[in-house]
Amino acid sequence: MTKVLGFLVLLALSSALTCEAAIFKPISHSHRSAALELFTPADGSFKSFEEAYEALRTFEVLGIKKQPDQRADTCASVVDTLSSPSSALKDLFQALRVNGLLNCELNKKAFAGIVPRLKDAVKSASSLLDSYYSVGSLVLIKGLSSDVDVHLESADSVFRAIKALGQSDGRWRYSSNNPESSTHAAGIAFESLAGVISLASSEIDQSLISMVKNDISKLLGGLEKYDDGAYYFDEKLVDAQGHQGPLSASSAVVCGITSFARVSAENLNLPGDKILGLARFFLGVGVPGNAKDLYYQVEALASLENNRFSMPLILSLPTNVLSLTRKDPLKVNLNTVLGAAAPSLTVKLKQIFSSGSKDSSVIDQDLKFDHKNAVHYLDALPKDIDVGSYVFTFEVVLHDSEHRMIYATGGRTKVPIHITGVIKVNNAEISTLDSDLGNVETRKKLDLAGENSVCLSANHLQKLRLSFQLTSPLGHALKPHQAFLKLKHESKLEHIFVVHNSGKQFEITLDFLGLVEKFFYLSGRYDIELTVGDAVMENSFLQPLGSVELDLPEPPEKAALPPPLVVDPSSRFGPKEEIAHIFRAPEKRPPRNLSYAFLALVLLPFVGFLVGLLRLGVNLKNFPTSAPATFAILFHLAIAAVLSLYFLFWLKLNLFITLKALGFLGIFLLFVGHRTLSHLASTSAKLKSA
Repeated sequence: MTKVLGFLVLLALSSALTCEAAIFKPISHSHRSAALELFTPADGSFKSFEEAYEALRTFEVLGIKKQPDQRADTCASVVDTLSSPSSALKDLFQALRVNGLLNCELNKKAFAGIVPRLKDAVKSASSLLDSYYSVGSLVLIKGLSSDVDVHLESADSVFRAIKALGQSDGRWRYSSNNPESSTHAAGIAFESLAGVISLASSEIDQSLISMVKNDISKLLGGLEKYDDGAYYFDEKLVDAQGHQGPLSASSAVVCGITSFARVSAENLNLPGDKILGLARFFLGVGVPGNAKDLYYQVEALASLENNRFSMPLILSLPTNVLSLTRKDPLKVNLNTVLGAAAPSLTVKLKQIFSSGSKDSSVIDQDLKFDHKNAVHYLDALPKDIDVGSYVFTFEVVLHDSEHRMIYATGGRTKVPIHITGVIKVNNAEISTLDSDLGNVETRKKLDLAGENSVCLSANHLQKLRLSFQLTSPLGHALKPHQAFLKLKHESKLEHIFVVHNSGKQFEITLDFLGLVEKFFYLSGRYDIELTVGDAVMENSFLQPLGSVELDLPEPPEKAALPPPLVVDPSSRFGPKEEIAHIFRAPEKRPPRNLSYAFLALVLLPFVGFLVGLLRLGVNLKNFPTSAPATFAILFHLAIAAVLSLYFLFWLKLNLFITLKALGFLGIFLLFVGHRTLSHLASTSAKLKSA
């Protein structure tokens, strides 16, 4: 029976991808699901203000309304931190950032006591982080209250002090005592300098702005690039901030540059291809597996989404696998990095490259636009497109000239696309040949689209030949990624052979004379199985063909033995062989009348016991009264319960249940019996003494 080989298709798809082309998709629902999972506090509360801000900021950017309710506890901590004169600069900064998102009810007069302390910290800052926390806190207070004066009188000197930590390659040092420079520190420095500009009481010297602009250009000049067009900042420094990798360093620089561009009067003239390349890097990460990386990704994309110099547009495909059989249309989406709709534009299909070939087809065709679904599409693929892996080249043309100054499209975009279809399998046959002259002795036709059950026989002087043809929907030859012939001996020993092709014709000939050692001289039945699979082949199959009965010579004395069969470790957990147990025949029982007679004999002593009680004149005069009567009644009920338990054990209970119940009843019987008998003994003693 024909089976679709899913694992073959997946393996071939992954190997068919080209390094020069890739698909980047904007933020999706997967990021929102990951954010809710990663940022939900395990113990019900955030461990720090930094963690709280990263969670709240991520929720805000992704538009997540339903989030963990931590406002009351977090706001209480914010108020305590801002009210405490001993709070560290970092705690003040993080508390103010959290307050900016939660809008806690703060006493505006509390800012009056914080601002002088922050201004002193700005002037006496000994490291880049001190400047970052103090300047950032003042910027946040400026946005919260207009009644407090947060302006810096000596903004130029503060600007120069931060700039003094910069290096010639555009990177920054964390302090003058630390000779190591860092890309991540450069991002923090740009954001700090942007804060100084916004807090300055007078205009900053333009020469200083130009120097920072030059530093940004140098830093962007050191960008690393992947083959798919993604740009990133490499960072291998381990410092007080911990390990800063490419994701955190790139995120810090992007946030810093966008903050600086927001407050700077000068145009930074940043190259659009590098801005788009940075966006591709962040989107190429996919969905990060930890909260910190997800925050870095989302924060950087939010900065690129709302910058004033170049907003990236991302070209993506709902699917890059199209079927010729179903006549799938080619669909293209254009969005911003956060998934917002793109402005009015046209998508052009410029070229189509065949995978593994430098030759291309020049198309230059405009895609239609579906306003209802906001998707660009092409009804039908070019007629000369056959199954295979291709690289489609698209170009985005903005309609409005003003939008060309706002959005970055990156010129031409290459996207890998796989065209699939049903492959025709023709002229399939299997035959046995004479080893000397190659004459066909037995020939069987095969239907590789249906079921086959051929039975062949051969000896070591004969050959086995299998041949078939594969034709694409356009009549071209197809060379699949995998074409194997497997012979499996009745002892489970397998032999696999690669089926080679010449054009459309696939053929393999097995000369059993040269394979006797490979087959370990094992005669008997061999099951034949053919596997043909490819990423673009919709009807990949694993097809049993039948069997061949091989008669091989006896092995010589020193012939190699077959290898031991590999045992699947999971097989020990599978179902075991059913055990059939035959119970012995029951023994012959006595006649019914004899059983009744024996029952009467068993009950006869009990009847005698009752008669004896009557003869002795048994009465209940000594039965306890008032409170002891309760224990006496329970004592007799417990004895009756034990007798009933014996009866149930004889009727249906097993020994374990009976012993467990008897243990509880025995303890109860011992207690009430002791109380009852103690009362009777004390009563008897009183009577004797009287």
